[in-house]
Amino acid sequence: MTQAPIRVCITLGTRPEAIKLAPVIRAFQQDPTFQTQVVLTGQHREMVEQVMQLFGLQPDRDLAIMQPRQTLTSITSRSLEGLETLFQELEPQLVLVQGDTTTAFAAALAAFYQKIPVGHVEAGLRTDNLFNPYPEEANRRLISQIAQLHFAPTPLAVENLRASGVVGEVHLTGNTVIDALLTVADRQPDCPIAGLDWSRYRVLLATVHRRENWGEPLQDIAQGFLAILEAVPDAALLLPLHRNPTVREPLQALLGQHPRVFLTEPLDYSELVGAIQRSTLLLTDSGGLQEEAPSLGKPVLVLRETTERPEAVTAGTAKLIGTQADRIAQEALTLLQDPAAYAAMANAANPFGDGQASGRIVQLSRQFLGSA
Repeated sequence: MTQAPIRVCITLGTRPEAIKLAPVIRAFQQDPTFQTQVVLTGQHREMVEQVMQLFGLQPDRDLAIMQPRQTLTSITSRSLEGLETLFQELEPQLVLVQGDTTTAFAAALAAFYQKIPVGHVEAGLRTDNLFNPYPEEANRRLISQIAQLHFAPTPLAVENLRASGVVGEVHLTGNTVIDALLTVADRQPDCPIAGLDWSRYRVLLATVHRRENWGEPLQDIAQGFLAILEAVPDAALLLPLHRNPTVREPLQALLGQHPRVFLTEPLDYSELVGAIQRSTLLLTDSGGLQEEAPSLGKPVLVLRETTERPEAVTAGTAKLIGTQADRIAQEALTLLQDPAAYAAMANAANPFGDGQASGRIVQLSRQFLGSA
């Protein structure tokens, strides 16, 4: 008698989730043990669609919750209500969530309310500051209390989970973002930017979007960027703007008139990988870029006061520099003017995995559900 496939729902709502879950989705879909349903909440819209298309994926369901200037409360409540109905219909035997987004928290809670086991991809990251990053630190801690399968990307993440006494199985898998990155990087993607001659400039790739950097920190970051450009005539800044007007508008006002600042719409993931490959260094408050850039030999200066990825700092691939303008300029100029300092960061080993995390997650899920 043929055994019925195991029903799995993989939920996501934002671009980082889509990138990090794309190789996981592909691995589950290729395994006949599972019947895999991909569920979008719609927390982000166009950026998720770009990633899905890049990896040849189609969602099975889309809650389409996105609204202009949506709040954390509205994202959570709309996701919870939509997923409750969906999980009752699909009756999954396992729900997978990724990382620390509001979608991930809401999906984990919705599954818990239906007594469905939750698997948490990229579990165990911590800053030990509940409001930095906000709301991500709280989201991932709350998911850890609900999940029954914890897929930790690094040994430190395993330690964090065990120290917090979580219920469920803790497994070291590596980070799935390396699986995604290496797949795309092998294609040598292009990144055409209007007016930017990659061969003429040393390009600094920057991203800024975190809530804790809104307001005065964002102003300071922009002043730091301008100080770097003033000191280094052959440097250019490529800054894809987040769609949130709270971030976009101040950066446009402060940087938009500089001839060596290239403000663009968000790059699709293929273009982003191409930009990382062609850039000299990264200045970012993103979590994912702290993991991705080291695989391509690019130093990362982290525009935050804390990081949930201290492995990168310990390994020497990233440096935590905060948001003060003078510190930003000082650290960037050191890398741009001191070849030894640059080489030390560029050549450090990436601590986040070997590109095989997705296969491990499928195997561990199969074992958990008794189909090994």
